Amino acid sequence: MLTETLCEDDRWQAAGLDRLAERAALATLRHLGFDPEAFEIAVLGSDDTRIAVLNADFRDKPRATNVLSWPSEDLAADEAGEAPFAPEPELEGEPHHLGDLALAYDTCAREAAEQHKPESDHVTHLLVHGVLHLLGYDHIRDADATLMEGFEVEILGNLGLKDPYREIDGPHGS
Repeated sequence: MLTETLCEDDRWQAAGLDRLAERAALATLRHLGFDPEAFEIAVLGSDDTRIAVLNADFRDKPRATNVLSWPSEDLAADEAGEAPFAPEPELEGEPHHLGDLALAYDTCAREAAEQHKPESDHVTHLLVHGVLHLLGYDHIRDADATLMEGFEVEILGNLGLKDPYREIDGPHGS
């Protein structure tokens, strides 16, 4: 398996985080032309309390967020809008650890409800987003955001999911 998932919050098991993570990571790597068997990703399913601590410890932002990512290496492109550097496995025959992701159940569920979309669709988007971060994509510079968001839309579309950046549907599909 590409992803190894640890659910600190039991609600993630009921939500099928392990299945969602595997599906999103496979789709992302394949879309970008990488062999998923050459890589591994760790995924943590937590709650708002735990992710707030992680966010404070690693980003000096003591509040909950939906997803955090810790790439194992900095693959960011030097120039805005360029593709990041490709990860290269260190040991032949051993999967290369791309990094770690953590998601907060409470925030993800609340955002999905606010956006009137299924939780599984929202979580899949956040997982694709997180895997792209592990691969060196970012959204700080405008050109990088355009590149990253374009890939997110394409990958999610390939999975049969709506563009998360278009107008959010209302409760009655407006």
